[in-house]
Amino acid sequence: MSTQLQAEIELGQRPDRPLRRWLRRIRAAIGARPMLLLAYRIGLAALGGLIIVIGLIMVPLPGPGWLVVFLGLAVLGTEFSWANRLAAVVKRALARFWALWQAARARRAARRDAASAPAQRADRGRATPARRELATSGRATAPVA
Repeated sequence: MSTQLQAEIELGQRPDRPLRRWLRRIRAAIGARPMLLLAYRIGLAALGGLIIVIGLIMVPLPGPGWLVVFLGLAVLGTEFSWANRLAAVVKRALARFWALWQAARARRAARRDAASAPAQRADRGRATPARRELATSGRATAPVA
Protein backbone atom coordinates (compact mmCIF):
# COMPACT_ATOMS: atom_id res chain seq x y z
CA MET A 1 0.00 0.00 0.00
CA SER A 2 1.19 3.52 -0.60
CA THR A 3 2.59 5.43 2.33
CA GLN A 4 -0.01 8.17 1.91
CA LEU A 5 -2.85 5.64 2.12
CA GLN A 6 -1.25 3.99 5.16
CA ALA A 7 -0.91 7.41 6.84
CA GLU A 8 -4.57 8.20 6.18
CA ILE A 9 -5.65 4.83 7.60
CA GLU A 10 -3.59 5.42 10.75
CA LEU A 11 -5.03 8.92 11.10
CA GLY A 12 -8.58 7.57 10.89
CA GLN A 13 -7.87 4.86 13.47
CA ARG A 14 -6.48 7.19 16.12
CA PRO A 15 -8.44 6.75 19.38
CA ASP A 16 -8.56 10.48 20.16
CA ARG A 17 -10.79 11.29 17.18
CA PRO A 18 -14.13 12.84 18.31
CA LEU A 19 -16.28 10.26 16.53
CA ARG A 20 -14.32 7.39 18.06
CA ARG A 21 -14.68 8.91 21.57
CA TRP A 22 -18.44 9.30 21.06
CA LEU A 23 -18.77 5.71 19.84
CA ARG A 24 -16.79 4.45 22.86
CA ARG A 25 -19.21 6.24 25.21
CA ILE A 26 -22.21 4.70 23.45
CA ARG A 27 -20.57 1.27 23.51
CA ALA A 28 -19.88 1.61 27.25
CA ALA A 29 -23.53 2.50 27.88
CA ILE A 30 -24.66 -0.54 25.87
CA GLY A 31 -22.16 -2.78 27.67
CA ALA A 32 -23.62 -1.80 31.05
CA ARG A 33 -26.97 -3.43 30.16
CA PRO A 34 -26.71 -7.19 29.43
CA MET A 35 -29.95 -7.55 27.44
CA LEU A 36 -29.17 -4.48 25.36
CA LEU A 37 -25.66 -5.85 24.77
CA LEU A 38 -27.08 -9.15 23.52
CA ALA A 39 -29.52 -7.36 21.19
CA TYR A 40 -26.70 -5.11 19.97
CA ARG A 41 -24.43 -8.05 19.19
CA ILE A 42 -27.21 -9.95 17.39
CA GLY A 43 -28.18 -6.88 15.38
CA LEU A 44 -24.57 -6.12 14.50
CA ALA A 45 -23.94 -9.73 13.44
CA ALA A 46 -27.06 -9.68 11.27
CA LEU A 47 -26.11 -6.35 9.69
CA GLY A 48 -22.50 -7.38 9.03
CA GLY A 49 -23.59 -10.76 7.65
CA LEU A 50 -26.15 -9.10 5.40
CA ILE A 51 -23.54 -6.69 4.05
CA ILE A 52 -21.16 -9.59 3.37
CA VAL A 53 -23.87 -11.59 1.57
CA ILE A 54 -24.81 -8.57 -0.56
CA GLY A 55 -21.13 -8.06 -1.38
CA LEU A 56 -20.72 -11.70 -2.39
CA ILE A 57 -23.76 -11.42 -4.64
CA MET A 58 -22.19 -8.32 -6.22
CA VAL A 59 -18.79 -9.98 -6.86
CA PRO A 60 -19.62 -11.42 -10.32
CA LEU A 61 -21.59 -8.30 -11.23
CA PRO A 62 -20.02 -5.00 -12.25
CA GLY A 63 -19.47 -2.90 -9.19
CA PRO A 64 -17.69 -2.87 -5.86
CA GLY A 65 -18.45 -6.43 -4.74
CA TRP A 66 -15.25 -7.15 -2.82
CA LEU A 67 -15.26 -3.67 -1.33
CA VAL A 68 -18.72 -4.34 0.12
CA VAL A 69 -17.51 -7.70 1.50
CA PHE A 70 -14.62 -5.91 3.24
CA LEU A 71 -17.06 -3.33 4.58
CA GLY A 72 -19.14 -6.14 6.09
CA LEU A 73 -16.01 -7.56 7.70
CA ALA A 74 -15.23 -4.13 9.14
CA VAL A 75 -18.72 -3.92 10.62
CA LEU A 76 -18.34 -7.35 12.18
CA GLY A 77 -14.83 -6.45 13.34
CA THR A 78 -16.18 -3.68 15.55
CA GLU A 79 -17.62 -6.31 17.89
CA PHE A 80 -16.11 -9.70 17.09
CA SER A 81 -12.36 -10.26 17.44
CA TRP A 82 -12.31 -13.07 14.84
CA ALA A 83 -13.68 -10.69 12.21
CA ASN A 84 -11.15 -8.06 13.19
CA ARG A 85 -8.30 -10.58 12.78
CA LEU A 86 -9.72 -11.74 9.45
CA ALA A 87 -9.97 -8.14 8.24
CA ALA A 88 -6.32 -7.56 9.22
CA VAL A 89 -5.23 -10.66 7.29
CA VAL A 90 -7.27 -9.53 4.28
CA LYS A 91 -5.72 -6.05 4.47
CA ARG A 92 -2.22 -7.51 4.46
CA ALA A 93 -3.08 -9.83 1.56
CA LEU A 94 -4.60 -6.91 -0.34
CA ALA A 95 -1.46 -4.83 0.23
CA ARG A 96 0.74 -7.68 -1.07
CA PHE A 97 -1.56 -8.20 -4.07
CA TRP A 98 -1.55 -4.49 -4.87
CA ALA A 99 2.26 -4.37 -4.73
CA LEU A 100 2.49 -7.40 -7.03
CA TRP A 101 -0.08 -5.89 -9.40
CA GLN A 102 1.81 -2.60 -9.62
CA ALA A 103 5.11 -4.43 -10.23
CA ALA A 104 3.53 -6.58 -12.96
CA ARG A 105 2.07 -3.50 -14.66
CA ALA A 106 5.47 -1.79 -14.57
CA ARG A 107 7.14 -4.89 -16.07
CA ARG A 108 4.52 -5.10 -18.84
CA ALA A 109 4.94 -1.40 -19.64
CA ALA A 110 8.73 -1.77 -19.75
CA ARG A 111 8.47 -4.82 -22.05
CA ARG A 112 6.00 -3.02 -24.29
CA ASP A 113 8.26 0.04 -24.51
CA ALA A 114 11.32 -2.11 -25.19
CA ALA A 115 9.50 -4.10 -27.88
CA SER A 116 8.12 -1.04 -29.64
CA ALA A 117 11.43 0.88 -29.73
CA PRO A 118 13.24 -1.49 -32.19
CA ALA A 119 10.11 -1.78 -34.34
CA GLN A 120 9.92 1.99 -34.63
CA ARG A 121 13.59 2.19 -35.64
CA ALA A 122 13.12 -0.56 -38.22
CA ASP A 123 10.09 1.21 -39.75
CA ARG A 124 12.08 4.35 -40.50
CA GLY A 125 13.95 2.85 -43.43
CA ARG A 126 11.40 0.27 -44.57
CA ALA A 127 9.92 0.72 -48.05
CA THR A 128 6.20 1.11 -47.59
CA PRO A 129 3.82 0.74 -50.58
CA ALA A 130 3.48 4.51 -50.83
CA ARG A 131 7.26 4.95 -50.87
CA ARG A 132 7.66 2.18 -53.48
CA GLU A 133 5.04 3.78 -55.73
CA LEU A 134 6.72 7.15 -55.36
CA ALA A 135 10.09 5.67 -56.25
CA THR A 136 8.78 3.84 -59.36
CA SER A 137 6.50 6.59 -60.68
CA GLY A 138 9.03 9.38 -60.46
CA ARG A 139 6.45 11.79 -58.99
CA ALA A 140 7.69 14.36 -56.52
CA THR A 141 4.72 13.99 -54.10
CA ALA A 142 3.30 10.99 -52.34
CA PRO A 143 -0.16 9.73 -53.38
CA VAL A 144 -3.13 10.92 -51.30
CA ALA A 145 -4.68 8.14 -49.25
